[in-house]
Amino acid sequence: MGPVNRAETAPPPSSGTPFPSPPRFERSAEVDLAAIRANVRRIRALAAPARLMAVVKADAYGHGAVPVARAVLEAGADALGVAHATEALELRAAGIGAPLLAWLHTVDTDFRAALAADVELGVSGWELAPIAEAARELGTTARIHLKIDTGLGRNGAPEALWPELVRAAARAEAEGIVRVVGVFTHLAVADEPSRPETREQLERFRAAVATARAAGLRPALRHAANSPGLFAAAGLERPENMLLDMVRVGVSLYGLSPFADRTPEDLGLVPAMTLRSTVSAVKEVPAGQGVSYGLTHVTDRPTTLALVPLGYADGVPRSGTGGPVRIQGRTYPEVGRVAMDQIVVDLGAPGRSAPELGLLGAEAVLFGAGENPSASAWADAAGTINYEIVTRVSRRVPRVHLHAAEDRTGAAGTRAAEHRTAEEQAAGERTTEERA
Repeated sequence: MGPVNRAETAPPPSSGTPFPSPPRFERSAEVDLAAIRANVRRIRALAAPARLMAVVKADAYGHGAVPVARAVLEAGADALGVAHATEALELRAAGIGAPLLAWLHTVDTDFRAALAADVELGVSGWELAPIAEAARELGTTARIHLKIDTGLGRNGAPEALWPELVRAAARAEAEGIVRVVGVFTHLAVADEPSRPETREQLERFRAAVATARAAGLRPALRHAANSPGLFAAAGLERPENMLLDMVRVGVSLYGLSPFADRTPEDLGLVPAMTLRSTVSAVKEVPAGQGVSYGLTHVTDRPTTLALVPLGYADGVPRSGTGGPVRIQGRTYPEVGRVAMDQIVVDLGAPGRSAPELGLLGAEAVLFGAGENPSASAWADAAGTINYEIVTRVSRRVPRVHLHAAEDRTGAAGTRAAEHRTAEEQAAGERTTEERA
């Protein structure tokens, strides 16, 4: 099921008729767009004067790409970033005209469609030729960002091949079929600020930019910092060496910490997603009761079990045994194996199934903001990271977007124009002197 925007779906009140309550779903992922806007403002303050590219790949980390893209642009993001060109085209189809970069391609990527939709493209090597050909056929100029692998070992041109890539890009730029607007890399261990590899990557990146400029390129945007890089920059002797001209921030937009030892609150962030359902059954069980497939959990005392209809088909990790669930103001552990459609929660004592206690139908929150359990707690239970916990919430769980902005007219187009003007001014002012 697609996203639901309560502000947009509820009909307006009529004279003498009470305003109707918003629909209540059996399960939902509530996404607080006000929290996302607040996170953007926090991130922009840390990044300034660098620009902000808000990363909305993977359906905005499971939060809903289109409403999140609108929210981050309203809050001041300068550009959007996605992995795949298909993701970029979905945003364009929704009327979002902001600067938009897609950087992960295959031989089947439709570069013509991307260029026709004014999508900027990342280039790590082989992509330059088909992008240039598509631009030549369309009679347009492709706006590209060259990527160098400075140590992560994924996409990006190897250092040995970088000089040839920038020379080829310079030839294509001279022909008028491409314009190199950016150079970028991706950091491998910025979430561990004490490790030396990040400094080494930034030094390699500085050298790569110098090589690009020596080839005659004048990229206006150098970008390397991700979420942990942004927050770690304050601890550097020269933060500008990390922040550069633009930062690419993903997980922190959604109020999650990229560090194992720091909470969102430590960073001034607010988690945006709340994964919730309701208790669908309550039952008393004796000591010795096995629970869920494999009977891997056996009760050691009489207790009350609550059934919550969220399982691995909804994105709850099957390996997340012991994850926290908040019911009626208290947090209890999930017990036994996570099943496809449901989890079991041990309420800690017998006698809690009495109807007057109201547990049947009570809200059950797996993670969210404030006193709710965190996505990181579920990540710990599952042996993974909080990025995965929110991103894996499946389409079977409706997204309910709260605090949607009412006036979006022209915002994306205005942001695009401002971005282009600033970029062109920066390109005109930049010299071959390395500023990194």
